[in-house]
Amino acid sequence: MTTTQLLETALTASLKAGEEILNVYNSDFAIEHKEDKSPLTEADKRGHNAIVSQLEGTDLPILSEEGKSIDFDSRSKWEMFWMVDPLDGTKEFIKRNGEFTVNIALIEKDTPIGGVIYVPVHKTLYIAGPEFGSYKVKNVEPNCSETISDLLKKGEKLPANHADQIYTVVASRSHMSEETASFIEAVKKEKGAVETMSRGSSLKLCMVAEGSANAYPRYAPTMEWDTAAGDAICRLAGFSVTQYQTDNPLVYNKENLLNPWFLVK
Repeated sequence: MTTTQLLETALTASLKAGEEILNVYNSDFAIEHKEDKSPLTEADKRGHNAIVSQLEGTDLPILSEEGKSIDFDSRSKWEMFWMVDPLDGTKEFIKRNGEFTVNIALIEKDTPIGGVIYVPVHKTLYIAGPEFGSYKVKNVEPNCSETISDLLKKGEKLPANHADQIYTVVASRSHMSEETASFIEAVKKEKGAVETMSRGSSLKLCMVAEGSANAYPRYAPTMEWDTAAGDAICRLAGFSVTQYQTDNPLVYNKENLLNPWFLVK
């Protein structure tokens, strides 16, 4: 299968997961807690199952937040695999603010080469692949049966032109570290006026990819599945996702799946 054919499957998987997630979102759902005290809902589980049922047909391994117990000895031999977060932004889901996403990334060795992010409430799709670059597509229904080619025709190639905007830094709604505040102050000294914006989940990476933000400093913990799809979308839109105070890109499928701090710009 070509990369684009693989991403067709990821597209279908993301939409089916979005449909399952919305069904839960529009109901009176219960909240559980994982061992690390983070919240878990039926939507996480149903999204995971919907994605796995589609991606299994590609015969590539799957590394998911909801199925992360695969030992490193096995993972380290993977040449290509899927990195999945079925519901990124569970806290946003619980708040019912719509700022949660379905994230699926295609990883070659340690590098994201394609990604799909679907925003179910807003029916917005971000998709990137080496054969076509990065796109944003609006009004994509969860039951949509269009191909990537169909969607790209009505989508917007990223990055869009936002040349006249004030320099904008996107920061987490719930994770404003001292280092992030220092970064913003340094940018103010260099650029003058600086606007800050907050978004939940992987939407922060998408904002840089689409040009509505200039930088996203994440000087707080994230896991690989939080960033992999957005990383691919940013890279293929011409942006960098680099480790804190270096020019080294984020890498994936490490023994420890915790990301280092990073900067997107």
